[in-house]
Amino acid sequence: MISNGQKNKIICLTKFIRERFNSKLLSYNSGQKVHQKQLKFHKCNKKNRWVFGGNRTGKTECGAVETIWLLRGNHPYKKNKKDVCGWAVSLSTQVQRDVAQSKILSYLPKSWIADIVMLSGKKENPSSGVIDKIYIKNVFGGISILGFKSCDQGREKFQGTSLDFVWFDEEPPYDIYLECKMRVLDRCGELFGTMTPLKGLTWVYNEIYLNDKNDNEVWCENISWKDNPFLDQKEITKLMSQMSEDEIDARCNGNFTFSGGMVYSNFSDENIVEPFDIPKENFDMISIDPGFRNALSCHFYARDNDGNVFVIAEHFAENLTIEEHSKAIWKIANRLGWQTDYDGKLCALIDSAGLQKTLASQKSVVDLFFENNIKTNPKVNKELLPGIQKVKQYIKDANGIRKLFVFKNCPNMIREIKAYFWGDDDVPIKRDDHALDELRYYIMSLDNFSEKKEPESVLLNFKNNLSKRLMRERRNKFFK
Repeated sequence: MISNGQKNKIICLTKFIRERFNSKLLSYNSGQKVHQKQLKFHKCNKKNRWVFGGNRTGKTECGAVETIWLLRGNHPYKKNKKDVCGWAVSLSTQVQRDVAQSKILSYLPKSWIADIVMLSGKKENPSSGVIDKIYIKNVFGGISILGFKSCDQGREKFQGTSLDFVWFDEEPPYDIYLECKMRVLDRCGELFGTMTPLKGLTWVYNEIYLNDKNDNEVWCENISWKDNPFLDQKEITKLMSQMSEDEIDARCNGNFTFSGGMVYSNFSDENIVEPFDIPKENFDMISIDPGFRNALSCHFYARDNDGNVFVIAEHFAENLTIEEHSKAIWKIANRLGWQTDYDGKLCALIDSAGLQKTLASQKSVVDLFFENNIKTNPKVNKELLPGIQKVKQYIKDANGIRKLFVFKNCPNMIREIKAYFWGDDDVPIKRDDHALDELRYYIMSLDNFSEKKEPESVLLNFKNNLSKRLMRERRNKFFK
């Protein structure tokens, strides 16, 4: 004979097993098919993480699952805590109901919900209304709170609350983003966003994608249709056939678009490499763009026997004297063991504008660098369009061969390449191009004297077989 207490236990256990078996959250990335970029997002410990994805790439699932894990206190890749407080921010209440709210409810088991406060509709059927807050049972015994916010409420509605996290579902206005940064400050909280970049080159492009402020806590990832293992290939082909090239770039690949287009559109992550030791015999040249009122850009270039070019170090700074710039350049050179000429001076290419005198001195920039033991050659080829074309060929030629590789420790070079766009009259927009100018001077200085047909392993193993004599002759040709 089964007692009433035992019956209740059996009923509760059956309900628990049924919920686990039918749990969408439990099956998230746990089967044979795994969305690797979703996992990459969840495993990242940066405090400002963003996923740029096209439609149906799985980006919103990232935000919804991350939100539930944090609130429930069962995040598999992070330190958990109780009484978590966060926001899900949408563009409008309608978008909130149809997207973020809908995703949260689809992944959140009902048994985890302690209470729901509605803005409109009934909490017995929350999916048909607009939710204000959800109270979620935390595994540590507390209650976590998820508040829903919409950007059309205005910045004032985002003031005054301390939060553990904010999830942006699509791109918010910049003032709301900044306000949300303040909300997580005292709790050392985090921001994460999932969006399709349909608005062009907004603040997100500069501050997050390019990370123009070099914030170590900023992280981003692109997710395309090809990254989602749950999409049917026939469906992808059908949808793409109905889209323009720009739509495919944004909605399928999650890429930022601009009406003028990127100048170096063939530049990709394949051109960016982790720093590794390069034999000193492969050190080639330093190139400088002086930047009188803007940043001075200086990069160190190496070249192997296949003609592959490596950008291996950078000095990028503004509001410094030539003496201060020189000290910084010499510090890098000494660290690398960079070669000098017979007088013990560093040799570098420089913009011909370096012949001009500075406001603080009657001497030119070239003269001032010389006094600081850096011999600069202003006789560079400054042709813009031919230079751009040659750089593009090094980035990736018609045969798909890449010969330009930028070390990750040169973030300003990478940032400028990604932010270089065509303007009117087929001329690039003149903005943030200091590193690109001196990159062009260097690439235009190259001839093919050292290119040989060698095995591709030269790129990986970097054989120590470059002729010192040829490199010396090349430097002497510039600095007679």
